Amino acid sequence: MANKYCPLCGEDNKCMAGTVEHGNCWCDREGEFPNGIFKLVPTESRGKHCICKKCVNKYREEAGD
Repeated sequence: MANKYCPLCGEDNKCMAGTVEHGNCWCDREGEFPNGIFKLVPTESRGKHCICKKCVNKYREEAGD
């Protein structure tokens, strides 16, 4: 991913996609992301910006996943 900022909170998403560390990113070990979280990403950011772990965890807590 070219953009290193989370489209939900604007903080550093700490994504390593496209780097030499690819495959060692937190998201590679995360397993499945809750489908509903992707509906929160603005249309212009979909497929271009990675969601950060903090937002994924927050979504899971609030959704009860």
